[in-house]
Amino acid sequence: MRLRVVLAPDNIRRLDILENLTSVEHLKTILQERLEIKDDFLIQFEDPEFGNELCNLTNITELPPERAVLKILQKVPEDSEPETSISSLDTASVSSPSDSSNQSFPFVSVRQHGNSQWPSPFPIPKFSYDVELRLEKGNGNFKEDGTLLTVPRELKMDILDSIAQAIFSFKAYPNNQELESVSAALIEKYPCLKDPGSGTGYHSWTMSIKYKIGNYRQKLRTAGCSEVTVNQKRVNNDSRCLKKAKRCEINFLPDNPVGQTDYSLQKEKDALQEEMKKKHFSMAVVDSKMDLTFSLRRKEIVDEEPLVADVLKQWPALFLEDQVSLCIRDDLFI
Repeated sequence: MRLRVVLAPDNIRRLDILENLTSVEHLKTILQERLEIKDDFLIQFEDPEFGNELCNLTNITELPPERAVLKILQKVPEDSEPETSISSLDTASVSSPSDSSNQSFPFVSVRQHGNSQWPSPFPIPKFSYDVELRLEKGNGNFKEDGTLLTVPRELKMDILDSIAQAIFSFKAYPNNQELESVSAALIEKYPCLKDPGSGTGYHSWTMSIKYKIGNYRQKLRTAGCSEVTVNQKRVNNDSRCLKKAKRCEINFLPDNPVGQTDYSLQKEKDALQEEMKKKHFSMAVVDSKMDLTFSLRRKEIVDEEPLVADVLKQWPALFLEDQVSLCIRDDLFI
């Protein structure tokens, strides 16, 4: 099929597609890779049945069989990566229990998945046996005569699925630089996968990984993963609604620890409050229960957006010097 693709008034491309298009998503994947389109987009086509007026493409069978004119309407992704992270409680000015003077305690909120730092270089996961076999054979041919591996759709999907899961184990919203580090590591390990027409050799892989991790977040959101569900676009007009993740990733909301429920964590919170009432409380007990109740604390702060005074009442241990130092040292959310 031959396509005339209108990206902008001054950017019109001609594209020949040899594959049999199976769906609109299949066509979008090809356009993303061949035309290096970064953001999500909508496809319109000139419909000959209506005098070549533009119509949204919803089914691949709507396209004319041999030639078609497409128009690309790009849009900003709903959950693109925030460049900076700011907590919903950036700073709190409170009176220390041991000092009547006001002091400011900054809470640095660099978003991380648990305590995992972004690795360098990124560890490419081990793929299934058949995928590894094909890649090793491809590497052998590349080393012998420089032949690049032809990657069919099912092989690429297997690779991207494994990489998306590996990325999420470190970060739910990686930025562009981090995504490039993943694709660079993939090409470093499997040079047979290089882009034939890319200067870096991995640009199309970066774009494919970006869209795959977005789709993976959607799957997790549908499955009920709190960490990504809280960042979805809100449909009401409540002025207290959280900011979109693309603006600022303040909405880190991890799931409860394995074996724990909101009820069991509430009991741990009550025990923590009782411990804090003691004249000589155990810092080891406080630290242990603060770690255990982290997900409950984040849920209250993100969902309820309490005042600092209310946080001090509910979580007095949070304002201890040791806890503040721990947050700053490990770049943790409150």
